[in-house]
Amino acid sequence: MKKIGVLFGMENTFPGALVDHINAMEIEGIQAEFVCVGGVSMAAPSGYAVIVDRISHDMPFYRSFLKNAALSGTQIINNPFWWSADDKFFNYALASKLGVAVPKTVLLPHKKFPPQINERSLRNLQFPLDWDGIFDYVGFPAFLKPHDGGGWRDVFHVHNRDEFFHAYDQTRDLCMTLQAAVNFKEYFRCYVVGQTDVRIMPYDPRRPHEHRYVLDPPSTTRSSSSA
Repeated sequence: MKKIGVLFGMENTFPGALVDHINAMEIEGIQAEFVCVGGVSMAAPSGYAVIVDRISHDMPFYRSFLKNAALSGTQIINNPFWWSADDKFFNYALASKLGVAVPKTVLLPHKKFPPQINERSLRNLQFPLDWDGIFDYVGFPAFLKPHDGGGWRDVFHVHNRDEFFHAYDQTRDLCMTLQAAVNFKEYFRCYVVGQTDVRIMPYDPRRPHEHRYVLDPPSTTRSSSSA
């Protein structure tokens, strides 16, 4: 029996629905369940053929467990190795270099630096920052968000200088980016499998989390172009 495990956090809608849907398909030799993990032995098999990961970005123990599971042949969705290597600011810059339209973005120093950092470590850092130049470049409204974050954690929608500094004061030792907000009409998320299969899904980040994937989207106009 091959098992598909679902690893999740606080959400109560998707994980159970996914397990029920897979099991309702009654595929011979396949069973879905919630992952159960305790102490993890080095290089030991996880017991799962596939694990769908919904939480390791919030919990390093889970992320390390998933990497260990991948080493023993478990297929992990999403890739736990990529999460640790992910850098959204680099991704923005790379996309811009490749000709993708990306909102204007600035990388900001930490509001509070990590405990091992002291003033001698900051002698290369401009002080004070050119806040006027940063705000003139990015503009308002904007989003203040971690440069390597996910799951909508520590994301602030700011509309002016006062809101920005109030939010920035709450960012602890996180490294943040300030990115121009886009007043979008249509918003999509794309799931890609094997760099060949793409599922395009209407999405609305303004809704509560459990309603953000839009089940009854309005019709949209698609255009195509050749490179």
